[in-house]
Amino acid sequence: MIEGRFGLGKMMMQYTEPIRILSPDEMERIHQAALAILNTIGMKVNHPVALEYLRKHGCLVDTATQIVKFPPQIVQASVDRMRQAYAQPARIPERMSVRYSHIRFRTEPHRIHQDFTVSAGGFCCFIHDLRGNRRNANGDDVRRAISMVNQLNQVNYTGLPVSDQETPSPLRPVAMAAEIAKYTTKIGGVETFSKEDIPYLLEIATIVKGSEDAVRREPILIGYGETRTPLCFDYNMIEIFMEYIRRGFPQTVETMPNAGATAPVTFAGTLALGAAETLAPVVLAHAIDPDAVIGVDINPSTCDMRSGLFRYSAPERWTVLIARVQLISEYYGCPSGVHGGKTDSCFYDEQAGFEKGLSMLMPVLAGVVGVGTVGHIENAVTFSPLQLVMDNEFAAAIRMMLKGIEVNDETLALDTIKQVGIGGNYLETDHTAEHFRDTIFMSPLMPHQPWGHALTGDMAEHARQQARTLWEAEPQPVLDDARRKAVEAVVAKARLRLLGS
Repeated sequence: MIEGRFGLGKMMMQYTEPIRILSPDEMERIHQAALAILNTIGMKVNHPVALEYLRKHGCLVDTATQIVKFPPQIVQASVDRMRQAYAQPARIPERMSVRYSHIRFRTEPHRIHQDFTVSAGGFCCFIHDLRGNRRNANGDDVRRAISMVNQLNQVNYTGLPVSDQETPSPLRPVAMAAEIAKYTTKIGGVETFSKEDIPYLLEIATIVKGSEDAVRREPILIGYGETRTPLCFDYNMIEIFMEYIRRGFPQTVETMPNAGATAPVTFAGTLALGAAETLAPVVLAHAIDPDAVIGVDINPSTCDMRSGLFRYSAPERWTVLIARVQLISEYYGCPSGVHGGKTDSCFYDEQAGFEKGLSMLMPVLAGVVGVGTVGHIENAVTFSPLQLVMDNEFAAAIRMMLKGIEVNDETLALDTIKQVGIGGNYLETDHTAEHFRDTIFMSPLMPHQPWGHALTGDMAEHARQQARTLWEAEPQPVLDDARRKAVEAVVAKARLRLLGS
């Protein structure tokens, strides 16, 4: 469907209708299957305090096995409460950047979002540097990667593109969050290793935003919980999840069912299992705080039967991902982003280009509000500055494709058509000079040249040149000296507490 939007005497024709795979009845059947899974099989909740919350909330708790069975009416009550909260027009926060994209905490029509966001991040251990070496990342890589994201016009948010492996692991989330705060204005979510990280992350966020109330309205540097499929919610993840809920900050709990390995190989079964694994934490959130800001999240994929790997960019994943977008955004009413812009290739090759483009485009056409995290190769294990530049260009191309067509007297160009007449050309007209930059996509990375000029460099070479320019520019802090020193003081305090030195 193409829809016209009117305003100020202009008409903009745009794509609005998303790709749909599931009927309303099929989405309802998946939801009912998730309720049946939680009611008859249950979920292992490896935390005594969480078990007590759930027991008091009406769930059936076996303390010895830590298995919780969730009566359907209790789960449904939480789903209804979540939907009602999303429907509030003054909902705070309105949105939040999460570890891979962003989520909107207000209900809106399920449609294609021309304003989709692109996120970098991923907390990668490895970097494929501009000399062609794959190696452990260091602190300089972290600062340059973050600074690079800050300069790319298509990337809206960033967590940590690459993580300093020389920083001791217990300190890494706090120290890396400080680098994000100091070197970019596009602050997103972060990885959280333990509950002890949270006070320091929130203190850094408060320094950046100016007050804790401002952080609540526009959350940054928020960590997350994640279930372990199939049907396990582990102690450390529960600790993180409950701490954020108690403090009044938003949470979504991600689950990553892997069809054929940790989930049924059939996509309906994968989605039903994934829905169960994310609905159980919603119940826990409401057991802790009836007004918790909570959302559902499923990141499904398939198992490569040759290697056992979780496939981020297989063609069949785009099918289940489209269904996931529809289920969460349309059925549960929680507009969210997805893991997109991915490749399973270890190289900058034809496979990477194919997978990157489609794994970004297909979710956008399905109606996501954002995709991420970009800049990765090797199944999201390795960060690449060169790939980040190319991903930025893919996003620009998709935004151009979705831009729509403006219809008014100026764009109909009748006066110019009359001026050129029959058999003329439009290259020399003022109308072309005034409008071609807004109409025609002229990528610096993807030249359109005849054969005789085509050997001057391919896309990867042009991207490498741009990446080198961005990478070699000395990172500049975005915070004033007082706030930068305050952030560094938080890291010093965390170092003393977490490492004892």
